[in-house]
Amino acid sequence: MKRESFESLLADIENCEVRYDVPASELDTFGIGGAAFAVLYPKTSDALVSVIRRLNEEKIKHAVIGKGSNIIVSDDGYDGAFVMTSALKGMHIDGDTLFAMCGDSISQCAVTAADAGLSGLEFAYGIPGSVGGAVYMNAGAYGGEIKDVFLSGEFYDSERDKIVILTPDKMEFAYRESIMKHERLTLLTAKLRLTAGERDAIRAKMNENMKARREKQPLEYPSAGSVFKRYPGYYTAKLIDEAGFRGYRIGGAEVSEKHAGFIVNRGGATANDVMLLIKLITDKIYELHGIKIEREIIYLE
Repeated sequence: MKRESFESLLADIENCEVRYDVPASELDTFGIGGAAFAVLYPKTSDALVSVIRRLNEEKIKHAVIGKGSNIIVSDDGYDGAFVMTSALKGMHIDGDTLFAMCGDSISQCAVTAADAGLSGLEFAYGIPGSVGGAVYMNAGAYGGEIKDVFLSGEFYDSERDKIVILTPDKMEFAYRESIMKHERLTLLTAKLRLTAGERDAIRAKMNENMKARREKQPLEYPSAGSVFKRYPGYYTAKLIDEAGFRGYRIGGAEVSEKHAGFIVNRGGATANDVMLLIKLITDKIYELHGIKIEREIIYLE
């Protein structure tokens, strides 16, 4: 689609910024990938709904992304539109409930909760994603998951073109899973139920988790976080390490020396480097153990 035609399709939608030919390196934490034809930045929930509705009506390929912390974009770019939720922020606390918009940082939610003396989000401190992304994949760490605190969410159901409220019993939460992966649902806002606690104890737990992240994860290099899901009964990083991949490189992509579950960009990595490395690891683990480990990061092309 030509830029002029695309602009005319969005002309009547208010509160939405549009950028064209944006390098993926500006959109994801891996710092790799080709350009997106268009990137839309809705500034209100109404604008987000209007944008998704219009893209669906016009059958324009698109993906909704938050902080880009769990994606890889093809080196050839993305021949559609990215809808970024980064402008949709506005968390606040009411009693023991934290209200957040889809674009709010889940790590900042943990800080806000701690400041209010509320426990439950300590596990999320340091997770680089948005609230929308965290709910989408039921993000978790250090014994906690989003499902443990999720009270309800307001979603745009683009299949039925309506706003719906979903509670935990409807979310189909599982390990790195939610109904959002299987239905055309976009989170607008979420309510997280927390519990009263001692501020010092909450902050101590958060600092303990952050220390563990810094010690065990390769935060000094760009990455998309943990590459693979855990396979039941196995520690995937251990399998990768035992298969001899720790420190293995293809181009600028390297299996981290610090944590074999991460692939990092040591400089000049391409999406193809990363995907080749992922395939090599997946095939080898299957050859050695007869199990198929699943990719956690999302590939967009």
